[in-house]
Amino acid sequence: MTENPPFHLAFPVASLIETRDFYEGLLGCSVGRTSDKWIDFNFFGHQITAHLKPEETSQAHANEVDGDQVPVRHFGVILLWDQWEKLAEKLQREGIAFIIEPHVRFQGQIGEQATMFFLDPSGNALEFKSFKDQRRIFAT
Repeated sequence: MTENPPFHLAFPVASLIETRDFYEGLLGCSVGRTSDKWIDFNFFGHQITAHLKPEETSQAHANEVDGDQVPVRHFGVILLWDQWEKLAEKLQREGIAFIIEPHVRFQGQIGEQATMFFLDPSGNALEFKSFKDQRRIFAT
């Protein structure tokens, strides 16, 4: 797989203080530029920007995927398997309320992957996933 450029994602939040505590404190994302209306985070090598816009925050609706109700609007990152396991353990220790508990889906299939879903303080759904074989990320 060739080197990919980092992506950028902007998303609405209800509180910059809670958002910073969550992304920096819990997930370990370093903080970049900030203002009284937004914060840039280094989200596992990618730039995400939390914009203070409480009126635009809402829960995403879900679709069924391999027996789980997956939030349609979500973002996240694909970690290496051991990184995913360590993050899942940390989040469980911290008492995160998972939308979808850490588990392996599509077991025995080409798209087999570890996944977990949870919400940030503004209700934005995040998915963290992993493939034992990273070459299978786009396999059909």
